[in-house]
Amino acid sequence: MSASEPAATRDPWAALRRTTQARIGLGRAGNSLPTRRVLEFATAHAAARDAVHEPLDVDRVAAEVADLGLGEPVLLTSRAETRGDYLRRPDWGRRPGSLEPLEGVEKGADVALVLADGLSSRAVTDHGAALLGALAEALEGRSLARPVVATQARVALGDHVGEALGVRFVLVVIGERPGLSVADSLGVYLTMHPRPGRADSERNCISNVHPPDGLSYAAAARVAAALVVGADELGRSGVDLKDTSGSELTA
Repeated sequence: MSASEPAATRDPWAALRRTTQARIGLGRAGNSLPTRRVLEFATAHAAARDAVHEPLDVDRVAAEVADLGLGEPVLLTSRAETRGDYLRRPDWGRRPGSLEPLEGVEKGADVALVLADGLSSRAVTDHGAALLGALAEALEGRSLARPVVATQARVALGDHVGEALGVRFVLVVIGERPGLSVADSLGVYLTMHPRPGRADSERNCISNVHPPDGLSYAAAARVAAALVVGADELGRSGVDLKDTSGSELTA
């Protein structure tokens, strides 16, 4: 093929690669992959490992959350004292080490916002405070408890927080498991009437929040707010609750 031919002709995968972060059409070098693709894979794998193991800069994140004007964030940690404990014992990450920091917090708000490191502290550092701000804006008209920043935390830790604060809803914003394309993605989990022992089927999840390549803060917050309204009408969150925030566009 001549050098003057369009790139799409020379490489039929080029147009598709512009629409996805997935590794497609990697090419061949004999019976193996080209060296460039092997190095790209190794780099992505290292970034994913770093995202899991790097500790959250709590002071930085807490300061960014405080700047949102939602109140001084409450700092919590799970029963997992080290990252190794957290990865080996998921059950420890679901339970707080102590709820004593919540004792002086005003109870009975509509919604509690919990920002948790989860499996990607990088995602929380890059997007956490901004997403919390978007959620607060989308939930205007509902009372919010003081935000909570939780470390070594799993989603179910929010059930303990929600019960302790006496809220109707808890929204847990958490770092998602890194993949080989994205290492800084956040998920948002909604639970109505949170209490320890809630099953995953009683939650709703919004995932892949990591602009500019993933879901935007505003879009994620809009869906979360719509789910809160829907849960209020239905009387529960979980598998029976569907996102209808885009129904107007569909119609």
